[in-house]
Amino acid sequence: MGRNLPQDLNLVVMDCFSLTKMTTEKVPNPNPIEQFVLLAKSAKGAAAAELIKQALDTPGVYVFRELIDMPNVKELVGTSYNNVWELLNVFAYGTYKDYLAAQNDLPELSVNQKKKLQHLTIVSLSEQGKCIPYNKLLVELRVANLRELEDLIIEAIYAEIIQGKLDQNQALLEIDTTIGRDIRPENTDAIKNTLESWCETCETVLSTLQAQVHRANLEKTSRIQRKEQQDQEISTLKKTVKAHSQQDQDELMTESREAKGVEKTPKKSTRSGIRTGGKFFNK
Repeated sequence: MGRNLPQDLNLVVMDCFSLTKMTTEKVPNPNPIEQFVLLAKSAKGAAAAELIKQALDTPGVYVFRELIDMPNVKELVGTSYNNVWELLNVFAYGTYKDYLAAQNDLPELSVNQKKKLQHLTIVSLSEQGKCIPYNKLLVELRVANLRELEDLIIEAIYAEIIQGKLDQNQALLEIDTTIGRDIRPENTDAIKNTLESWCETCETVLSTLQAQVHRANLEKTSRIQRKEQQDQEISTLKKTVKAHSQQDQDELMTESREAKGVEKTPKKSTRSGIRTGGKFFNK
């Protein structure tokens, strides 16, 4: 005989089946965890535990903090479903190596869950360095051979969990960018301090840039004023030169006219004589 599930668990399983079908059909969803958060409002106990497993198994769900913060999910702590709560935290903050360290106290992973946790582990490793050696990946992901490792990385790239390339010659995974992961609550203060320090640095840089802009504007204004003064002096000089040139031309024309007038005036004879009887005798 089959087991009789509680009514609320039956409803959650049915809803999760519908969600899985939607995911399989690749219906776009900008926040895929949201659907599980909504279901968690009414799911308790076994239903909440089943909902968590379904969220961990669903492709495209890589952040879990919203689900962790749900009251019905928090109520699993200290109950017979505490191991599911712990598994959820491993997916939110941990790595595949962390899971293996506590494997005896955690539920067994499905194929999809194992692959997802391995992909998230690559994201965490990228925080330590953008070039991850194959040897390190083999150890952290517990992969048997390079072929399996490269297939796992390629799947992560196609799923847009990471962006990068495989360097087979150097046996490296070169990471460009990755998705973000959940932040542990105890790390928020350190992140806040880092952001505040960054903001202070930005304000200092901004103040420096504003001072430089102010100095540049003053220098620009000074250059414009000097140029206007120079233009005015050049204009005045041109007018002076033009006036002097015109005066010189007028004087030359006057002298020329006077010279022409002198040349046209007839000269008087300087000879003198004695006129006698109608005749003129020169001395």
